Amino acid sequence: MALQTGRFVVYVAFDFVILSLFGFTSTAWASGSPNVMSLLQPYDFLYYSGVRAYFNKEWGKAAELLEKSITTKESLFRVRRQCHDDCMAAGREDRVEADDRLCMWDLWALDWVQQRAECLRYCIGHSVTPVGQLPVSNDIEYEFGTRNPYNFLQVTYYKLEKLQRAASAAHTYFVANPTHLEMRNNIEKYRRMAGVTEEDFQDREIHNEKHWVLYDAALQHEATAEWEQAAETWKACVNETLRQTEECRVQCEVASQRLPEDRGVDSVDGVFEKAAALSLSLLSCRQSCVTHVATRPGRISAQEDFLPTQLEHLHIAQFKAGDISGALKTLRALLLFYPSDKDSLDNLQLYHETLGGDTDSQSTQAPQEIVTYIKRALQEKKLLYFGMESLDFSFTDPDLWTPEDVVPESLREIWSTEKEKMNEKIKEGEQQEEVDDSGFFAGGPVPRVGVTITMDDEMLNGTNRVVLDGVMTEKECDRILQLASVAASLGDGYRGRRSPHTPHETFEGLTVLRAVKLAQDGLVNQSDTKLLHELGERAQTLLHSYFRSPSGLFITFTHLVCRTAVTGDQKGRLDLSHPVHVDNCLLEPETKQCWKEPPAFIHRDLSAILYLNDNFDGGELFFTNRDAKTVTARVKPSCGRLVGFSSGPVNPHGVTAVTRGRRCALALWFTKEKLYRDMEREEAEAVWAADGQSVVKTDEEAEGGAAASRNARSQATKEKKRERVRVTGGRDEL
Repeated sequence: MALQTGRFVVYVAFDFVILSLFGFTSTAWASGSPNVMSLLQPYDFLYYSGVRAYFNKEWGKAAELLEKSITTKESLFRVRRQCHDDCMAAGREDRVEADDRLCMWDLWALDWVQQRAECLRYCIGHSVTPVGQLPVSNDIEYEFGTRNPYNFLQVTYYKLEKLQRAASAAHTYFVANPTHLEMRNNIEKYRRMAGVTEEDFQDREIHNEKHWVLYDAALQHEATAEWEQAAETWKACVNETLRQTEECRVQCEVASQRLPEDRGVDSVDGVFEKAAALSLSLLSCRQSCVTHVATRPGRISAQEDFLPTQLEHLHIAQFKAGDISGALKTLRALLLFYPSDKDSLDNLQLYHETLGGDTDSQSTQAPQEIVTYIKRALQEKKLLYFGMESLDFSFTDPDLWTPEDVVPESLREIWSTEKEKMNEKIKEGEQQEEVDDSGFFAGGPVPRVGVTITMDDEMLNGTNRVVLDGVMTEKECDRILQLASVAASLGDGYRGRRSPHTPHETFEGLTVLRAVKLAQDGLVNQSDTKLLHELGERAQTLLHSYFRSPSGLFITFTHLVCRTAVTGDQKGRLDLSHPVHVDNCLLEPETKQCWKEPPAFIHRDLSAILYLNDNFDGGELFFTNRDAKTVTARVKPSCGRLVGFSSGPVNPHGVTAVTRGRRCALALWFTKEKLYRDMEREEAEAVWAADGQSVVKTDEEAEGGAAASRNARSQATKEKKRERVRVTGGRDEL
């Protein structure tokens, strides 16, 4: 709308005020209204009815009503959005005509807003019952926000023996409640049930999280130096973030609103005062969409500067992909948020110089959608701060980039103090000392002759890290290397993808159980297979003692892996053989958070790598801070060298590129929970037992370092009698 700047600020609020008043008591028009039974029912009523059926153990009825409450809520949001778009389109021509008669704009605006409000009321009333249009309670908003309907559904479907649906509901709930221990255990049980596959663990709310899916994919492309793909994915992420934000803002406007006193606002007298308070509440709702979209499911707080962060990643990816013009345009957008940022200004100068200072580069502007986003946000903030100053309205600004001149002088001191506190808190979070809550305490004895401690916590600049040498002999290394060359499979554990981490290297793997089966068929040496198995026990004994584990330590997965540099494809490599990660949680370098939730292997407590050779270039293990950039220690592989470390967020790590030759190592993970022990090892032992062979193990080793009355083979037999389905580890090698 082409309006004078001075008038625009006033009429933005005026639009919201009148629309809110006309839309507050939305009801379907009696004239031409369809049958009420064919309209969308209130989803809160359907939910409560489903919960009531659940507690009455009416499982079929409960499933039907709970599912209907979810689909009705989604349908209601779609109807509101469609009506919003249709009514906006219907009034667009009248709005353009009004520009030619600005002297009568006030009267025209009142008439247009009234018509738009009635259009929305009529449109929504043809799809939703009058009761269904009323605001739901805070309790219902909380229930659906925490995905509690899926909690009820997973039990309901389990009772109905619909295990695939139960698994999907359980996973959907767990994504938003990653610390829910009972649900985590339920998911593990579903994984072991017949007929349930990994494909059944689908997040049913993924349509609301596409921007996070893109965000994670873009970070992955960056980690592997796939800059063109990273740029495209970051661009899609920005667009999806803007779309999700707009969708949230539309729902703020179109949904029926509660009056100020129903929102907990102090008593407001007079229709104009109520209109002003309601208008400010709507603006506040729109501003809060920034926080809503920037909060991952299951998180308490939002990621600060979510959109500017994406733009920063985007312009860097575009620059590294060779798209300087695109990088310049994106950087212009970033400067709209932080116009005086020194790094951005330096990059701007660099881009101009790279383009030769041509005229086009000087006139390049930020994308229009970002310009509109900034302009609209600043207009709303000015109105909200005016409400804080003049009407005692409460507002929390969701953005760190808000310029000081938007804030009234009377509020500026308080605003500056709060902003400074926030910045100090962020800095303290970045500088705080890492605390390892794994329960391990490095520095115990090494119970094997010939094994020496080469590097400890101090030398590795970290917590619960160790390098032990002499764990294997040269002859043993050669035997396992020969086993790998004969039996390892391309892409093992990654669905056969020969280069799952980087196109510049091929990946091969071998598990103990597969080696045993190959030995049965006479394809590999039986003694080499037993050595592979015994090396896991050897590492377990050493690390259980050194890290002074107060409880049992069980092997949860063993994987012999080799990475081979692709001949003639190594020039100018900037990627890693394995990107920086944490073994038992999902690392977010930007926020320095690590989330213990799937697909991370949250049951892993201790990690280890037993190296087999050093006749290759690159392939060093390195540790970093949580920023995934600051390297704190490096370890060069060599035969018989064992690196052990706790699997949690104090030990982010990666592997440098293998640029020549073949790097082989035995990757091992350990757990303190017996439930997650490696059943494949026990199956391998059962195979040997069936052939009349034995694997010498002490009771202490069988019970993970704690004395016990039965060995692993007897325990496997007991589990087999219970017909327990085997739990397999994940191929997330180090």
